[in-house]
Amino acid sequence: MSRGHNTHEVFNQVPPLAGHDVAQDPALLEAVDREGVRDVLGELHELGELAGAQQTQELARLANEYIPRLRTHDRYGNRIDEVEYHPAWHALMTTAISHGLHAAPWAQDKPAAHVARAAKFYVWGQAEAGHGCPVSMTYAAVPALRHAPELARRFEPLLASTAYDPGLRIPESKAGLLAGMAMTEKQGGSDVRAGTTRAEPAPGHGEGAHLLTGHKWFNSAPMCDLFLVLAQAPGGLSCFLLPRVLPDGSRNAIGIQRLKDKLGNRSNASAEVEYDGAVCWQVGEPGRGVRTIIEMVTATRLDCVLGSAAAMRRATVAAVHHCVHRQSFGRNLIDHPLMTCVLADLAVESEAATTLAIRLAGAAQRATDGDAAEKALLRVALPAAKYWVCKRAVTHAAEALECLGGNGYVEESLLPGLYREVPLNSIWEGSGNVTALDVLRALGRSPGSADALLAELDLAAGGDKRLDEATAELRRMLTVLAGLAESASDPAAGAAAEYQARRLAGLIASLLQGALLVRHAPPAVADAFCASRLGSASAGGPGYAFGTLPDGLELPPVVDRARVVVPAGG
Repeated sequence: MSRGHNTHEVFNQVPPLAGHDVAQDPALLEAVDREGVRDVLGELHELGELAGAQQTQELARLANEYIPRLRTHDRYGNRIDEVEYHPAWHALMTTAISHGLHAAPWAQDKPAAHVARAAKFYVWGQAEAGHGCPVSMTYAAVPALRHAPELARRFEPLLASTAYDPGLRIPESKAGLLAGMAMTEKQGGSDVRAGTTRAEPAPGHGEGAHLLTGHKWFNSAPMCDLFLVLAQAPGGLSCFLLPRVLPDGSRNAIGIQRLKDKLGNRSNASAEVEYDGAVCWQVGEPGRGVRTIIEMVTATRLDCVLGSAAAMRRATVAAVHHCVHRQSFGRNLIDHPLMTCVLADLAVESEAATTLAIRLAGAAQRATDGDAAEKALLRVALPAAKYWVCKRAVTHAAEALECLGGNGYVEESLLPGLYREVPLNSIWEGSGNVTALDVLRALGRSPGSADALLAELDLAAGGDKRLDEATAELRRMLTVLAGLAESASDPAAGAAAEYQARRLAGLIASLLQGALLVRHAPPAVADAFCASRLGSASAGGPGYAFGTLPDGLELPPVVDRARVVVPAGG
């Protein structure tokens, strides 16, 4: 209502963060160059422009506002168990699949195809995170499926297809397939061996066929065509491939009980499902289900790190963009020294996460290619990074949101949705304690992991005194842990080792980040990281409040690496 007085003149509002190239990310581009995949730059920038486009931001909004719906029955009363998605979801999925962010690298005879895929996943993940779940699981399903060569022959080409083909049909009649997983049960989350779902041999349905009966508490992306599941079989806990539609066109005996009402990840459906004699086929050896599916977990853990790094980059860019354009007390927010400190701290955390994520993608690539040393490094570095980077993303998102003040707290901002989304990566594929304990397991049971880790850190030896001192502390901790391992029969020794697991995992991840930044990042970035995350000048050590960087650092060049160019009008 207006009565002739101009009370709503809009000024000092920040222009939309739209129309920019998300792939204009120095830390990413430098890491991609080091990994030797410069030929992916054109596609990275294509995806970056799509991710930064206003139209894509609208698709992300719609996909999360109009969340998936479960239709249990058709109008005639027939059980159908279908999940309906908004067209925006399908548009986002089409882009992801057509660019090979799923299983396409397994079918490509290109050097470093998996690193290229990781970089693209990181860029496009900044458009909308929820649809990354089925994309990630489809990527991760292939190495597990290869434990059953005949099943891999039938389904791998379709899983790697760049055609997005939603809908329930016979899998081999479709242009492309998606894969999910179902492991968690009511009585056991991370403890998958506590599962009670059972599989009984059913030779009438083909070699390795079983009938599955039971319930899964979390079935990620239940609209997928195929699922890898764990069940108790005559030979012990085993892995099985479960299709939604059987070869004769009938629907498998999978009942979707309800969709989860989640904190975040709203665009993606997660379900409780019940199996009542559902047909499935064994993957891998009987009784070795965890060993079979662990390769899937390894791949999805890497995507958790990539997704968290992507979220940090998106939040940092949003915070810097706001502070570049918003004024307070007569000058731009970014020019206030304390805000500069906060933004630089956010940028350092983001760069460290991105640099480590792409380094791990390179290690995964080389491990796939048969490099034993890289496989040993990945075995300990990946769970450490999964623990640390995913946890840091939660605190990072909260601080970035606060940079926008009240404007960041309202749903019209992208940051509330991001804030709700980031805890998922810390929980999925092993929450903090699980991944920290996996670091201990890697050091104790995987020959060469400790040596590979120290060899990686030694590449930066002499580059920064604080890094060298922190590395020496890690060596001391490893010696102590080795002594405790020799007393394996002593419960007190085991408890002492377990008590150190989180501290150890965080230190390993921080040291890997510091070593990479000292070797490759601009001096201002490496100096800020080592001084605040590793140096004695840090008031609280790694994880202390953002915006408490030590004195004497050169911060503007750090912040500048998180600035983006947005065309006028978005």
